[in-house]
Amino acid sequence: MFQSFILSLFLYFPEDKSEYFPAAISFTIFFIACIFTMRFIIKISKREAEKAKELEERIEQNEATQKNS
Repeated sequence: MFQSFILSLFLYFPEDKSEYFPAAISFTIFFIACIFTMRFIIKISKREAEKAKELEERIEQNEATQKNS
C-alpha cells in the first residue's frame, strides 16, 4: 500500500492521450539542444587539445635547443 502511494505521487498516465503532445514537443526541443551543446563542447575540446599539443611541442623544442646550447 505504501509503495503504491509513493508511485502514485510520481506516475501520471492521463486518459486523454493528447496531453502527451506538449511533453513530447518539449522533450524533443531539449534533446536537440542537448545534442548541439554536446557537439559544441566536443568541438571546443578538440580545439583546446590541439592548442595543448602545439604548446607541448614548442616546449619540447625549446628544451631541446637549450640542451644543445
